[in-house]
Amino acid sequence: MIYTKTALGQSVLHDRSLGLTPRQRAAFIMFDGKRRVEEVVKGTAGLGVTAEDVNHLLALGLLVASAAAPPAMLEPQSVPASAQGVAGAPSLNAQEHYLRAYPIATRLTANLGLRGFRLNLAVEAAGDVTKLQELAPKIKEAVGPEKFKELESALYS
Repeated sequence: MIYTKTALGQSVLHDRSLGLTPRQRAAFIMFDGKRRVEEVVKGTAGLGVTAEDVNHLLALGLLVASAAAPPAMLEPQSVPASAQGVAGAPSLNAQEHYLRAYPIATRLTANLGLRGFRLNLAVEAAGDVTKLQELAPKIKEAVGPEKFKELESALYS
């Protein structure tokens, strides 16, 4: 399969808004719409890139199959004004919650140093909002309730 970056993926590549691991970023850069997945994984195998890393990039919506992707799929998804919730705030789906919460959780746990190394690895392995929500109590305990408020807002509101 050949993948190319979505518009969201291009944006993330430039602003580094998602906390991709170095190996995920290296693989992501190589997806140019010309290379097959096998070539990218083989070319980055020395960095430890696996098919799971590629699946993570796909789950985040950063890549799309190049041959089967109509141009409309390449645009980042935003919350339309008609999807406003009762209080006027956008109603976010699980993917949007994940995209908001993942970089916050990564930053919080990375700042813990060696003390939070395993927790940081667990956050990086979390592929969806449900897994991040399962880790939330451990993150709150590690960083404290004050620092956790930002992540709590991204996960649950």
